[in-house]
Formats: sequence, C-alpha cells, structure tokens
Amino acid sequence: MSDADKVFAGSIPGIYDTYFVPMIFSEYADDIARRVAALTPSALLEIAAGTGAVTRAVAAALPHDFRYVATDLNDPMLAVAARRQGEDHRISWRQADASALPFGDAEFDAVCCQFGAMFFPDRVKAYAEAKRVLKPNGTFLFNVWDRIEENVFAHVATLALGELFPDDPPRFMARTPHGYFDQAIIRADLERAGFRDITIEMRPALSRAPTPDLVAFTYCQGTPLRGEIETRGDLQAATDAVAEAIRARHGSGPVEAKIQALVITARP
Repeated sequence: MSDADKVFAGSIPGIYDTYFVPMIFSEYADDIARRVAALTPSALLEIAAGTGAVTRAVAAALPHDFRYVATDLNDPMLAVAARRQGEDHRISWRQADASALPFGDAEFDAVCCQFGAMFFPDRVKAYAEAKRVLKPNGTFLFNVWDRIEENVFAHVATLALGELFPDDPPRFMARTPHGYFDQAIIRADLERAGFRDITIEMRPALSRAPTPDLVAFTYCQGTPLRGEIETRGDLQAATDAVAEAIRARHGSGPVEAKIQALVITARP
C-alpha cells in the first residue's frame, strides 16, 4: 500500500459520502450497527469512521445514553461525518491513528471499524491497540472486503483501467480495499495482537446504482484511485472507459452487481 492510498481529501470525501455510501457501504453499516447494538455497550469506540456510515447507523440503533467516540485518520472525512450526524451529545469526534490510539487502557466495551483495516500500515499494531483500549470482556468488531473478483464493479473498473493504461495499470482497488481478504492471515494477525476468540463470517450483498456512469464516477473520482488515474492520463476519459465497460456487461439502465465482505468478531 502506498501513502497515497490513504489520502481522502479534496472532493473525494463528498463524492464518497454522497454516492459510495449508499452504493456499497450502507448495508454493511446496518449490519455492524445490529451487531454492536446486541452488545449493548456503555462505551463504544469507532476507528476509521470515514464519513460516518456506521456512526449514523449505530446512533440510530442505540437510542439510549452511551458514550461513543468516532475517530478517523483523515480530518476531511471526519468533518463530513460530524456534519452529517449533526448535534448528538452521545458522540464525540476525534482525529486519531488506529496504531496509536489516544485513549487509556480498558476504556471501551466495544471497538468497531468498517472497511478500515485494509488501510492500516501495521495491522497487528492496530489490533493490539484495539485490544488495549477494550475492557477485559470487550469485543472488537470489524469488516473487510473480500477478494476483488467477488466485488464485481471494482473488478470491472480495475480491468478497464488496466486496458486503458497497460504499461502501468492503476491497482488501488485490488491492492488496498480488496487486498486483505485471506482469512488465515486475518486470524493470525489478530492472534499476534492478543485476541483468542475469533469468528469470521462471509457476507455477500448487492451493489446498486441508477446508471453505469454513476458507478464509474464514484469509483474513479470518489476514491484514492483518482490520484492514480490523474498521474497517468485524463480523469474523465478514464471514467468514461470504466462506464462503458460496466455498460457493456450490465446494460445502460439501473445496474446491480455482487459485493462481498468478511465480518470479523474478536475477543481477548
């Protein structure tokens, strides 16, 4: 993973939240929220909160009074999350690195994270930090994307961009969002961090969008893939090429395709 893979700035946070969240994140956010609600935490930490898809879902699922700290490495993403959530006395927002959490030991009943672990430079260190801030009987709950071949729109976009830039294909989607899916590796990383009770569940879903053009725009211009494209050529031409590839496979009207994630629950 390159440093650029972690940059969500400029227009990316707005596009990401407006289009990507309903396209691929909302269903999984609701799933995380249901699982968190079942834990009935009095103190919850979210790491890599992004633009707040999980934060909003959890806040709706847990109407009672509780302490909720939502963090992210990228201030621009967190600013969108805070603005979308509005005033909520239960929630505080804090810029934080998952590998060096600014909290004391055993502060939280649960730690959750949606599609953030793939971006951690040192996952074992980040997992150890999650364990450190958890109470002894706490739960670490997170998800990651499965291999890119199981996530059709991302795969089609990557293949189309590979044809457009054959000498130096943009590989952000395969390298980072869909680069951490090996269950044996995930389990080993968690065990090295001190977790012992680990379950991993495969969860398929459908991604839907009104047009192929919107899918292409979202992937090409609402993620760090944008920077990779811009260093190689024209952003709009690349977006159009991805849209055409999706149109050729799925048609010109409303489109849908498989997405798949792994949901992981870990306890010390």
